[in-house]
Amino acid sequence: MTNLGDLEIFSRVIATGSMSAAGRALGLSPAVVSKRVKRLEERLGTRLFQRTTRQISLTEAGQGFHERIVGILAGIEEAEAFVSGRSGAARGVLRISAPTSFGRLHIAPHLKGFMASHPELVVNLVLTDAFSDLVAESFDLAIRIGELSDSSLVARRLAPVRRLLCAAPSYLEKHGQPQSIDDLAHHICLPQHIQDVWRLEGPGGTVTVRPQGPLITNSSEVVREAVLTGMGIALRSTWDVGPDLRSGALQQILPDHEGSRNVVLSAVYPSRQFLPAKVRLFIDYLADLYGPLPYWEL
Repeated sequence: MTNLGDLEIFSRVIATGSMSAAGRALGLSPAVVSKRVKRLEERLGTRLFQRTTRQISLTEAGQGFHERIVGILAGIEEAEAFVSGRSGAARGVLRISAPTSFGRLHIAPHLKGFMASHPELVVNLVLTDAFSDLVAESFDLAIRIGELSDSSLVARRLAPVRRLLCAAPSYLEKHGQPQSIDDLAHHICLPQHIQDVWRLEGPGGTVTVRPQGPLITNSSEVVREAVLTGMGIALRSTWDVGPDLRSGALQQILPDHEGSRNVVLSAVYPSRQFLPAKVRLFIDYLADLYGPLPYWEL
């Protein structure tokens, strides 16, 4: 039977992204970690990792193997916490997926306080604008912005997301203020990607606008810089441009029309009978930090 310690080391290498980082988290040398992974591969009769001098990545067999053991390891961790009476402690590796801009602005600056309260915890924060497969990619939870939909995952709402149309004063001086939604057809609008559609709620209900402009990008931060430099009009979240609106660097336009109120900030995690303490504590930390009226709205 495979040694459970080898499975934990294997999983920790995936979570931390390297054998040396996994060793630091477990209090082992990189040589010991490498030896234990090699022993597991020999036991299974297959290679689990592709190794180069600069990086390590899962093979197809390694990916499939990890998908099948991640739930087992989580169950063992919960069982140990229950028996030892340590279910309120956060320890191990907490692997989080979050949107790039939001994670940089509103998660990264607050990690120090959370980690200082939980010194036995290693946080692995992965910033990506793609929707990660939590189970296949071994994430404990994901922070997502969008409309909640039915799925096999559990979601907890953390904060409302307010999105509004805005432009720089320099753009408005040159092109004038739109007076109606129809006027947007005569303005430069900045989509985030080529299929972008703006769904706005106003006095007459929901309207749909397909923005047209000379800039197409997959980067939210590029759009933000473009609107700040006066390139056009964009639909932006207040968590992103709140300071710019307060300083006057950007102005809200058509204030009677804003983005859908169904878009929210949520913490999403795999549905498990026992939620690991590290996940619960981090979600509670963010919920208390943001609150029903997030600080970026003040």
